[in-house]
Amino acid sequence: MKFTFSWLKEHLDTDEPLDKIADKLTMIGLEVEHLDDKAKALAPFTIARVISAEQHPNADRLRVCMVDTGDGGAPVQVVCGAPNARAGLVSVFSPPGTYIPGKDITLGIGTIRGVESRGMLCSAAELQLSEDHDGIMELPADAPLGAPYAQWANLGDAVIEINLTPNRQDCTGVHGIARDLAAADMGKFKDPVPKQIKGEFPCPVQVKIEDEKLCPGFALRLVRGVKNGPSPEWLQKRLTSIGLRPINALVDITNFMTFDRARPLHVFDARKVTGNLTVRRARNETVVALDGKTYALDDTICVIADERGVESIAGIMGGEASGCDENTTDVLIESALWNEINIAQTGRKLGINSDARYRFERGVDPAFMVPGLEMATRLVMDLCGGSPSEIVVAGKSHGEDRIIEFPITEVKRLAGIDVPLPEIRRILAHLGFMVAGAGPVVKVAVPSWRSDVHGKADIVEEIVRIVGVDSVPLTPFERGDAPRKPVLTQLQLRTRRAKRALAARGMLEAVTWSFVSKTQADLFGGGQPELTLANPIASDLSDMRPSLIAGLVAAAQANADRGFADVALFEVGQIFKGDRPEDQFMAASGVRRALASSKGTGRQWSGSATVDALDAKADALAVLAAAGAPMQGLQVVSSNESKNFPAWLHPGRSGAIQIGPQNVLGYFGELHPRALEALKADGPLVAFEVILERIPDAKAKPTRAKPLLELSPFQPVSRDFAFIVDRSVKAGDIVRTAQAADKKLIANVTVFDVYEGKGIDEAKKSIAIAVTLQPREKTLTDQEIDAVASKIVADVTKKTGGVLRG
Repeated sequence: MKFTFSWLKEHLDTDEPLDKIADKLTMIGLEVEHLDDKAKALAPFTIARVISAEQHPNADRLRVCMVDTGDGGAPVQVVCGAPNARAGLVSVFSPPGTYIPGKDITLGIGTIRGVESRGMLCSAAELQLSEDHDGIMELPADAPLGAPYAQWANLGDAVIEINLTPNRQDCTGVHGIARDLAAADMGKFKDPVPKQIKGEFPCPVQVKIEDEKLCPGFALRLVRGVKNGPSPEWLQKRLTSIGLRPINALVDITNFMTFDRARPLHVFDARKVTGNLTVRRARNETVVALDGKTYALDDTICVIADERGVESIAGIMGGEASGCDENTTDVLIESALWNEINIAQTGRKLGINSDARYRFERGVDPAFMVPGLEMATRLVMDLCGGSPSEIVVAGKSHGEDRIIEFPITEVKRLAGIDVPLPEIRRILAHLGFMVAGAGPVVKVAVPSWRSDVHGKADIVEEIVRIVGVDSVPLTPFERGDAPRKPVLTQLQLRTRRAKRALAARGMLEAVTWSFVSKTQADLFGGGQPELTLANPIASDLSDMRPSLIAGLVAAAQANADRGFADVALFEVGQIFKGDRPEDQFMAASGVRRALASSKGTGRQWSGSATVDALDAKADALAVLAAAGAPMQGLQVVSSNESKNFPAWLHPGRSGAIQIGPQNVLGYFGELHPRALEALKADGPLVAFEVILERIPDAKAKPTRAKPLLELSPFQPVSRDFAFIVDRSVKAGDIVRTAQAADKKLIANVTVFDVYEGKGIDEAKKSIAIAVTLQPREKTLTDQEIDAVASKIVADVTKKTGGVLRG
């Protein structure tokens, strides 16, 4: 909502400065979004005359000008490149130190091609007054030298732009803004009642409303014998100052009423209207609106029609066929009330954002429907002449009365401030409310223009915003002696940690649909009737997802189709195994495709970075570790050893991670070829899915506080071991056995190679591990290192039957 300071003063008698008015607007809830004060911004720019303009000695397109700035001092030398710079020209001068808004620079004393320049002669574009930058500004010869240009050019009228909340429809007009400022002691509110204009003859056009839910009220008047031409200068300036283009007097009056009194109106050329007007639903018709576009109208849209057809899209935009132009002599002025929800729906459907829609979808003052028509009639007669008819009113011309019983103690209870009853009366009276009663409970009558006020809390809000939100005391909450509860739940913490862990592993987060096709739902263990959407947004998004994998695979394939084959994506989100709350889980899932292996920068002998099941396993374990799972108690089992193993994983190249057979935390591995075919995806592609709720909470044990573990000052030692074992032996068993050989010294054990093939018996395989020893008390000797290594070999041999590979 834009308006000028002088426009505001037409409704508010005030001596307060602009800055104070702007601050108060924000404090009472009408936030000032932008303040364009040309007078302040252009204060350093003055009117000056060019005494002489000589050719620059070192440049063909520059002139050296001597400028009389009007301050009584010596002429100032200015180097100017404008083609119209000449002796005798009166223009705008800016001295050194001036900020030039059009160039976003602060002017200084400069030397241009060897000639000093001590200022600047400005174009309109450099002052951001227009787009004209072809030459410096040319002012009349009698313009006063030395005078501030902004003052001389009447640029002192600041433009204020406020950001309104949707409930403050009354402040979509300058009149309503002035009322609020007057209540906040910023001046005296000017509120003259529009005078009733007696009609000279009956209105020949009648109005019929077919559905009063769409149009509660409609007022119409004919004015004959008008002369429609350009509007007067004062009206044109009002409109141009807020960015509106003046059209003609009749149209400009309706625009003025829209912004001045928050009362949108419409004018019809009466000679272009056939018969009476009917407010009805559209009948699959079309209309060419005032913006020149053709709109298709269905039966959800309310229109104003004559006997020929649609003449206006109700409450949004008029029709081109009945618009007013310079030939208009008889005009129908319409002032109506419209259903707010229908106006909003129509505007969105047609894609029209008009000033009328902006106000009608928020609700206008129903009691001002007829007075607004009277006010517009007076403006038409004053500016265009003419004789008015009597007013025709269909439906209601006023809203429902609202009385609220208000205990004055509510202000203290809800806002924590003490406001005496006389002050409450004063504030509410200035805002247009009527207060009756003197006891602890008063009756408050809500004005017709405040459709947003319905209860006691709304009245408290009105009082507090005028008293000042800064008056509300800072009141700390009672914390009590109980320990503070965590802000985030355990599941929220796990979700955040899982995302960070996967991002740290080089994966990119994706957000996919919560819906999948019926085929995909069946593939991932869903598809139950209770998980089918009643009204799906698309046929291939018909079921709630039982897994995140389908969406991630589709995203990975979409990237591959566009030339980005090597992708690693993850998502943490809800999955649905049933319609009960306990059947909904938070899952952390991920996919890797082609060469997006986590081993790409790690230690490997093969040199290949193609994704495999171990990548998905590492991702799943990283999630579990970050989420606080008991890593020492995890078991990694093959598909043959796990119950209800998912069909979407390759049975020989996948596994499950569990804590005992009854608590499976997740799955990992290569996708089954049938799953890839059903998902229309190309391999190689590996995936994992971990259910975060299934991770057991850590048990809190009462223990004595231990000092934080410091980094050891001694160098760690790494030793590699390769064991030949039966193919049935699990790498995890070897890792746990090696870890247990010396829990004090062994800091880490990792598998870095699994080999089957030439040089190894067909029933055997080679598993290579790296063991890191971290001394904390002294540097290890060779004998101590060898002793630990021997124990590792002995324990692994005893546990798995493996032998050290030569």
